[in-house]
Amino acid sequence: MQNISIEELKSRLDAGENVNLLDVREDHERADFNIGGKHVPVGKIQTMQLDDIEDWKDQEIVVYCRSGNRSGIAAMFLEQMGYKNPKNLVGGMLAWQDKYAK
Repeated sequence: MQNISIEELKSRLDAGENVNLLDVREDHERADFNIGGKHVPVGKIQTMQLDDIEDWKDQEIVVYCRSGNRSGIAAMFLEQMGYKNPKNLVGGMLAWQDKYAK
């Protein structure tokens, strides 16, 4: 599994790059703050309910959560299920908010 920094992701989004974002947090966490993308809670990934992202199998997917822990687990699951390029957002939304949402 690969990692991506909040700085690299922010730079790519600011440049208008189309990035496949996957938020694996719970509904209430997403309601508080999010940077977009598809929402599939980590529990659904663990039970392989992945219809929403099936077409991303051969593409880069940036997986994020609150702190980077659950997204790391989710990225490993995706890799084990044959997804070619999942990346974990290091530090998650806590780091993002700390640096960019002030």
